[in-house]
Amino acid sequence: MDIRIDGRAALITGGSKGLGLAMAKAFAEAGGKVAIVARDRDGLAKAEAVLKQAAPGAAVAAIAADISTAEGCSAVFENAVRALGQVDILVNNAGTSQRGPFLEHSDAIWQADLDLKLFAAIRLARAAWPGMVARRWGRVINVLNIGAKAPLGTSAPTSVSRAAGMALTKVLANEGAPHNVLVNALLVGIIESDQWVRRHAREQRNISWDDWKAEQGKSVPLGRIGKPEEFAAMALLLASEAGGYVTGTAINVDGGRSPVV
Repeated sequence: MDIRIDGRAALITGGSKGLGLAMAKAFAEAGGKVAIVARDRDGLAKAEAVLKQAAPGAAVAAIAADISTAEGCSAVFENAVRALGQVDILVNNAGTSQRGPFLEHSDAIWQADLDLKLFAAIRLARAAWPGMVARRWGRVINVLNIGAKAPLGTSAPTSVSRAAGMALTKVLANEGAPHNVLVNALLVGIIESDQWVRRHAREQRNISWDDWKAEQGKSVPLGRIGKPEEFAAMALLLASEAGGYVTGTAINVDGGRSPVV
């Protein structure tokens, strides 16, 4: 099946690297117009070059902003509409994996996590929603992690904000369904990305990246960690007409690792 999103305009937060860049690349190659958002201007410039090389002629916009603030979200949406004309597909992908023992997290840490992962998704969806409803076509994809369904100890605050994102997904799906605005969540397991590269570096163990990946893959029923392109393929399906009867669901993209389906 050749999945296409020709002419659809997608806004992807956290789009300069890892899963965000993989999704942007898949969308652009499938005929979509893409706006990627990140704070790092240099990273955005490199990502923009990657996208233009992968999909020559595709409309690509790189927007530098901090979406943990209301002002940042407003600026992002306005710039995306200015560059692409409208937003048909919103992918809320920005976030970090802030976790640790419960008593070590201050109010400031909790607030920062919720601002970036939950309130940014709320604000951007609120901005995109009227246009999607008016056109009777829209897609919202919230990128979460499997801790949203099965949180472990020391997994807060990230598992809590992700669980809230899953509830937001269901609320919006129910409201959007009569207007053909479909809302789903993709829950990440262990997938090769910049976040895992940083974790490998932080551990400072005398083990190569490839050996470290193989070691991590032992905890996955499929026996390996995932590839960004595999995750992007699922996002593309949900963003397309091929996924037109899927809404209100949280799909594990984790090689079977989550104990909760």
